[in-house]
Amino acid sequence: MRSGERRIVPSLGGRENTKMITIVDYDAGNPTSVRRALAAVGVRSAITPDADQVRRADRIIFPGVGHARSTMAVLVERGLDAALREAFERGVPILGICVGAQLSLSHSEEGDTPCLGLIPGRVRRFPPLPSSLKVPHMGWNRIALREPHPVLAGLPAENEFYFVHSYYLEPASPERVIATTQHGIEFVSAFAQANFAAVQFHPEKSGPLGLGVLERFAAWSPTC
Repeated sequence: MRSGERRIVPSLGGRENTKMITIVDYDAGNPTSVRRALAAVGVRSAITPDADQVRRADRIIFPGVGHARSTMAVLVERGLDAALREAFERGVPILGICVGAQLSLSHSEEGDTPCLGLIPGRVRRFPPLPSSLKVPHMGWNRIALREPHPVLAGLPAENEFYFVHSYYLEPASPERVIATTQHGIEFVSAFAQANFAAVQFHPEKSGPLGLGVLERFAAWSPTC
């Protein structure tokens, strides 16, 4: 059994969380699995493709699995790019997951894609790796905490989270990095700046430890 399935993260409140989280729907990934994971820790959420709802949200999860260029095209078509930028500037707590984390940066090598630019940085493709290591990097892997952050607080050293990606995060400021992971190279698996937190792994697919990340995000009150 995976370590993420053995270790239970204590509940933050012991009762249903009253916060409402808006989950951005842009036809990528599976926002329904994020909603189910939030419900498992008593956090209410709503999935929406509507830019006005995202713009008015009190708390946002920006999930996703997909190709950077096609995903950005959907965001622009629906006005979700502008809505996410406005929410970020307003100080709304936002959690980016996988492609959602990548698109928060300035540019992606996947399709030579200009991204949202919420946080300065780039998305890089994994370089050629030894034959024993595959790309996409898919499956369970450990994160090493580099800087304390409320969203990743209290994680055991023996942790594992679920990854699926061929590209990795490279924020421009190293001090924004809060966790790294090894897969042939050391890559950034989580970063944070102001009211934005980003994780390359999928907390909604990572058992109790992943649920704990979502629960802590729901309770996070960034100071920015």
